Amino acid sequence: MPDPHPRSGLGEPRGPSFLPGRPREHTEPLTPPAPPPSHTTHRPPPTRPPRTHRPLAAAVLAAVLAGGLAGYAAGALGDDDPVPASAPAARAPGDLQAVAARVLPSVVSVRADRGQGSGFVFDERGRILTNAHVVEGSSRVSVELQDGRRLTAEVIGDDPAHDVAVLEPETSRGLRAADLATGTRPAVGDTVLAIGSPLGLSGTVTSGIVSALDRSVRLGEDGGGGPRRALQTDASINPGNSGGPLVDDEGRVIGINTAIATLDQNRGGSIGIGFAIPVGDAVEAARTIIDGG
Repeated sequence: MPDPHPRSGLGEPRGPSFLPGRPREHTEPLTPPAPPPSHTTHRPPPTRPPRTHRPLAAAVLAAVLAGGLAGYAAGALGDDDPVPASAPAARAPGDLQAVAARVLPSVVSVRADRGQGSGFVFDERGRILTNAHVVEGSSRVSVELQDGRRLTAEVIGDDPAHDVAVLEPETSRGLRAADLATGTRPAVGDTVLAIGSPLGLSGTVTSGIVSALDRSVRLGEDGGGGPRRALQTDASINPGNSGGPLVDDEGRVIGINTAIATLDQNRGGSIGIGFAIPVGDAVEAARTIIDGG
């Protein structure tokens, strides 16, 4: 830890009281001797505003944070003078555990001709919402529930422009619809969970926040669906998460995990920039599919 009172550049203190090993003498105060005569005209020292160390320290801290050294800066602040938090308290881990436990029974793994992805039950008839690129080229797929059951599901239809598809399983017994946040709009900074089957690992839950709203992204397997608005999140999303729900801290679905930004297209993986179709847009597309539009 750096010396809190560095002397570099300030000179060393002088005078009898500062000589090493010499004790301070306790004597009655004496009249100070008159200063030696000088031919130099003495001018009063310029007035200076009082020194304020704290604002300077805060400015330095802000610059360090802006420069990307948040870990060091936060540690240094915690070791010295912690600043009272003004943000609302984050949810306890137990709260997010309860959210995950409530949503997981509605989430399924989807296996199609070309690969696998995720989906979730979105209505009382047990119909499942997923991405169009997950089931592309398939008329029937296999879905695996969280309790291990496997069901055959028919692909009712898809909307490649919105990258949405609707599946109808052979039975709705034991299927529970997820809560949909169709009447609310998320905000940047909201806590979210991404749930699905990345790399075939069913029931995987990752957490993050809503990083941005209304991002313009090209949806679909080859991006040919045209630009659509999407939610951006830093929750870890990987191949196999496609079609799974992005839920808020109340367990309501706010989007369908659909795409990620990668630095290497041949070795795609999460770099903390993922995109989800807003649930309102997805449900509207799904209703059109169900109605035969």
